[in-house]
Amino acid sequence: MTEKCDVLVVGSGINGLVCAALAARRYRVCVLERAPLPGGCIRTAELTRPGFLHDTLSGFHPLFVTSPAYTMLRAELEGAGLRYVHGAYPTGVVLPGGEYARLATSRLENVCAFEGLHAGDGARFDAEMRALESAAPLAFGILTQELWSGRTARLLMREAWRHGPRSLLQFFGEALRSSHDWLCRHFQSEVLRCLFAPWVLHTGLAPDSAFSGFMTRLIAYTLEAVGMPVVAGGSGQLVSAFRRIIESRGGRIVTGAEVAQILLSGGRAAGVRLANGEEYRAKRAVVCSVTPTQLYLRLLGADLVPDRIREEARAFRYGRSNMQIHLALSAPPRWRAAAMNEVMMVHLTAGDAQIRQAVHEAESGFLPAHPTIVVAQPTIADPSRAPAGGAILWIQLQELPAAVRGDAAGSIAVPADGVWSEALKEAYADRVIARLREQIENLDSVLLARKVLSPRDLEELNINLVGGDPYAGSCALDQSLFWRPIASSVRHETHIPGLYHIGASTHPGPGLSGTSGYLVAEAL
Repeated sequence: MTEKCDVLVVGSGINGLVCAALAARRYRVCVLERAPLPGGCIRTAELTRPGFLHDTLSGFHPLFVTSPAYTMLRAELEGAGLRYVHGAYPTGVVLPGGEYARLATSRLENVCAFEGLHAGDGARFDAEMRALESAAPLAFGILTQELWSGRTARLLMREAWRHGPRSLLQFFGEALRSSHDWLCRHFQSEVLRCLFAPWVLHTGLAPDSAFSGFMTRLIAYTLEAVGMPVVAGGSGQLVSAFRRIIESRGGRIVTGAEVAQILLSGGRAAGVRLANGEEYRAKRAVVCSVTPTQLYLRLLGADLVPDRIREEARAFRYGRSNMQIHLALSAPPRWRAAAMNEVMMVHLTAGDAQIRQAVHEAESGFLPAHPTIVVAQPTIADPSRAPAGGAILWIQLQELPAAVRGDAAGSIAVPADGVWSEALKEAYADRVIARLREQIENLDSVLLARKVLSPRDLEELNINLVGGDPYAGSCALDQSLFWRPIASSVRHETHIPGLYHIGASTHPGPGLSGTSGYLVAEAL
């Protein structure tokens, strides 16, 4: 059986959906998704008990609501039922001794609060945010457009003309600083440093990574500006809105469709063959939201990939693994630091040194003794996700190995093969819950059920999360910007005419902004 369309999109994550929705304005579009449900890392399910709606993988969209894709699609998405809701405090941190800090969506409130932590820190925060605002055209331009393009060249020339070449070089030099350096250089309060330090993990980097200081500062700016938006009714509603838009224009989303091979005709990408033998043909383009490992080592035959590109794909590295714990509660959590009762995402950490240690342990193959614990509280902004009076918690661990060699604390038995077994993930979840119990005084009395997703579980849910890496590839500098996903990459084109590569593995990387899908749709 063969079906025909103009633009064929492989993968229905945020980038695939954005590309399809925009391309459908002019072309007949078909989206193929190997999983039973569309959405990639965006899905909502009753993981624990009926009535408790958990965002199974991703759950918060600050980078999407600030993206060019959202700007173009907002009216249509809202018309299709999408509604974002917010809390007043997007993030906070609690230290083991009970000290805490939180970030508001008000600059004045933040400056006053940070001055209270240490004289001068509020003013320094304001200065850093103002400096980023002044550099916004350059900073956001780099992250929202093709780097190998006349537009980017003109942007760089314009900035060099306005501020001078030395100023432009100084900007990039400062951007290369690590998160650790940036925090220590600008803030005296240890609690304030701890507020921002964990966010480097959400970028797929580490505290000492090059470029991590810029990304940490960018996240602080974004969270203050737009908060921590969640989709009313669960993130699955975003996927439903996209589906309505695509189908209203005559497009299709086909699930349970595992692509086995990309087909060429006359040297151009012409379609795909599924694992069951069915074929889908595309007149104009095939757009793949996959990892470079899949694209160049599985979907394209060996005779279709030059040796240089094949070796670069083989060398593509995946980052640290991720684990999630979803909790159903009969009542909202009651934090010992009461200010956290209003915070959308709380980090539990002892600070920069502990984060660096946990990253080192994970990258050495060990379960961290003291992991950084991310505790998100979506029901603060969206109580519809739980039965009346109830709540949910979305817990994330971002410092884990894909294959486990041992336990840094020496208290958890690790399987000899290093595979994440059911017993191993539950044992590690127990360690996390014990830490959480120290800060949430009513946790034991309100906890109804939990669901643990190990790195192995995450990869089974989404093939792009190799080894449980939520960012579909290491975000180290040599695999970012001009070198993402591989050094041979130029825009989101491939060496095969009509074949495009999008997704978190490509520029500008992860974060659910939909930008790579937007850029390819713009090119089409």
